[in-house]
Amino acid sequence: MGSNGAPNETRLPECRKVSERIPSHALQELLQLVRSKRGRIVVQHIADHGFITTDELERDYGYNHPPRAARDVREAGIPLETFWVISSDGRRIGAYRFGDLSTVRKARAGGRKSFSKPFKRQLYDASGGTCTICCGRFEDRYLQIDHRVPYEIAGNEEDFQQNRGDYMLLCRSCNRAKSWSCENCPNWMRRSAAICSKCYWAYPEEHTHIALREVRRTDILWDADEVRIYEELKRVAARADRAVPDYVKKLVAMGLKRTPPRM
Repeated sequence: MGSNGAPNETRLPECRKVSERIPSHALQELLQLVRSKRGRIVVQHIADHGFITTDELERDYGYNHPPRAARDVREAGIPLETFWVISSDGRRIGAYRFGDLSTVRKARAGGRKSFSKPFKRQLYDASGGTCTICCGRFEDRYLQIDHRVPYEIAGNEEDFQQNRGDYMLLCRSCNRAKSWSCENCPNWMRRSAAICSKCYWAYPEEHTHIALREVRRTDILWDADEVRIYEELKRVAARADRAVPDYVKKLVAMGLKRTPPRM
């Protein structure tokens, strides 16, 4: 990581030259820690080539969401570093390599445990079948259980599934967005659960930052009969020469001025 917490950047050919192979017995120990096929592929590829890029995960192995493959490895207790490389065609792409292997957490062998169907049903009923981030309504199968504070940072299996408030349901799109934001946050290296607990991606209903940026955010999804309202809003915003989000903020500000909040 760079001094500002952002991933370092390396040109692809140079990075390949400094790759180091690890002893075969050490590789086997790492592979035994990882349960998923995609996680084992990441470990094997890094052992063979020094690192693996997001392009390789997509192009060579068919994984459309590379951070999920890297996450399988991290959840098994194997440290991975995220950094940037410049591809042969000049593009800036993400890559993963082993961190300090002396810090491997073998207690996490196999990665996170699977959630039970009754537990997911409890979350589903409590949320009304909505994604915690975008508030969109989905069938059970389209929502995924997610640790509010990432497992890689605060994973503690002693109270697995005990405190329902530690988990939330996310649609696949929001889950992918959260993964990207978390892995590119400076706190991914600091691993402070307290910092995560104040982040939008953990508690959107009560946050003070997004990946350490002091901003606020709310997601609005227009569904069913609400779509016509959105289309009208879009037309009005266009006439005012404003983007829809910008126009919505203007309307909210005007509304708050007209109707002061009750004490």
